[in-house]
Amino acid sequence: MKNYDLMILGPATRDVNIDYTGEESRIVGGAVTFCTPAAAATGAKVFAAVKAAPEDTEVLRAFRLPEEDRMILPSRYTTEMRNEYFTADRERRKASCPRQSDPVVPGEIPPISRKMTHLAGLLYGDFPNELLEALKGQGKLTADIQGFLRCNEDGKLVFHDWSEKRKYLPYFDILKTDAAEAEILTGLSDRAAAARQLIAWGVPEVLISYNTEMLAFDGKTMEVFPVRSRNLSGRTGRGDTVFGSYIAMRALGADLKEALRYATACVSLKMETPGPFAGTREDVEAYWRAMY
Repeated sequence: MKNYDLMILGPATRDVNIDYTGEESRIVGGAVTFCTPAAAATGAKVFAAVKAAPEDTEVLRAFRLPEEDRMILPSRYTTEMRNEYFTADRERRKASCPRQSDPVVPGEIPPISRKMTHLAGLLYGDFPNELLEALKGQGKLTADIQGFLRCNEDGKLVFHDWSEKRKYLPYFDILKTDAAEAEILTGLSDRAAAARQLIAWGVPEVLISYNTEMLAFDGKTMEVFPVRSRNLSGRTGRGDTVFGSYIAMRALGADLKEALRYATACVSLKMETPGPFAGTREDVEAYWRAMY
């Protein structure tokens, strides 16, 4: 049996993106879609378990992984997302979800050997509590908090605090939030203070993304690296790219500082080109030398 460093689990999406000029594009999206290539580029052995409709085989082709390293977890629907951006930097947007995939349940977890499982969620309900409980004993568990705060209310996407956060946050070995999500969770707008609060609540390690910098903290070491993108044409997928590369580096044995250094350079490079990260580890290291 093949041994993997990282399994990335979550729903793929059919995305309609409308930029501030009104131009429309249709792509395969979702956190799992952006996390996977960024993680694989580090050299980590990555398996993608993708929640989608079985007939939607085009979704799998977006992952650029060998066939044995990917699979569809069947759903009645593939999640559909609509993103309307109001500014060139894509920081202001309106998102909606006409259709959401079924939740991932414990019996669907692929029986593969891996060091770490990442929950690359989009919406509350993607990962029920019983899945967290089933995964907790199966190696390290990481998550993007988006999948526990962003709710689909009749197609409208709204954020709510997670009522069971104090019970389940300690299940995650590494947690990713953005600055707004960190404030929803903790009530703190200062990112460093929010990271400290999450650690105090039992999360061993936190990464908080922001448009100008990335922050990581493990209770002892706090590191911050600036984003150095020369343009933001590939802004979509920023958080998933930085965290996919970060956890892959951690799975490969990098310390917190080295993992964040690499991940920030990776996402800075990725944001210069639309779509999932398509470069190599060597491209990221060259970008670091040139830009930092």
